[in-house]
Amino acid sequence: MEKLYGVIGDPIAQSMSPDMHNSSFKALGLEATYKAFHVTPERLESALEGVRGLGMGGLNVTIPHKVSVMKFLDEIDPLASKIGAVNTVVNENGKLIGYNTDGMGYVTSLKEILQEKSLENSSILLIGAGGAARAIYFSLLEEGVKQLDIANRTVENARTIINGQPSSLSKAMGLLEAENDLHAYDVIINTTSIGMYPNKDDIPLSLHNIKSSTIVSDIIYNPLETRWLQEARAKGAITQNGVGMFVFQGALAFEKWTGIYPDIDIMRNAILTKLGGTHKC
Repeated sequence: MEKLYGVIGDPIAQSMSPDMHNSSFKALGLEATYKAFHVTPERLESALEGVRGLGMGGLNVTIPHKVSVMKFLDEIDPLASKIGAVNTVVNENGKLIGYNTDGMGYVTSLKEILQEKSLENSSILLIGAGGAARAIYFSLLEEGVKQLDIANRTVENARTIINGQPSSLSKAMGLLEAENDLHAYDVIINTTSIGMYPNKDDIPLSLHNIKSSTIVSDIIYNPLETRWLQEARAKGAITQNGVGMFVFQGALAFEKWTGIYPDIDIMRNAILTKLGGTHKC
């Protein structure tokens, strides 16, 4: 019998997850299909009961349900609890277990371009203090990074994420302070939506103080190369867009559902084909 998986969100029509996962099911010869389901907040609980009732293998969870879904689950992975959000649900014989693969998906994509430098010896700056920043922050902490700071327009929101962590490892700051200190960082990550289509001319902060060897990473993948990444590349930085994070978080979810780690290139090509591009920065 064909196994059913899916993604729930509101809205959901824009999701590229079905293209990515169905390409992997087909490549592996698995009898499974993945669909997008439009679920409004007031129907979230009934949707989770539907997962049990239909015997679905699992779900991805996207905006606005990543936090609210947690109260309807039977068990939550420790990392997802730290992050305070779930993006992947596994159905184990009616027991719904929540995970967060966003952060580790990003970390895995970052390791692809680190080259000789290790995370343990890297000083990293996160821009933003939303859900994506939380996922990436706590996942990077698991890797034992050297320094991990957060810059945000509202500094208190950055402090809220850092609260309870070793003060010697992380500090919160405003965007202007971050701009003045960019030369101190090996990796700079934009976790905000600034620069996303259709506001493609916006940038999260100026890069005038970066080192040429800096990795500048943006979790946005539409457009494939934001104006911010274009400016970074012009300054000699190594750049990375958000396709890698999206693909690797999907691969980690796929593995939790099936026990099989899928072919990353197949998943990546499905997304790039959907986006109409080949840029792999």
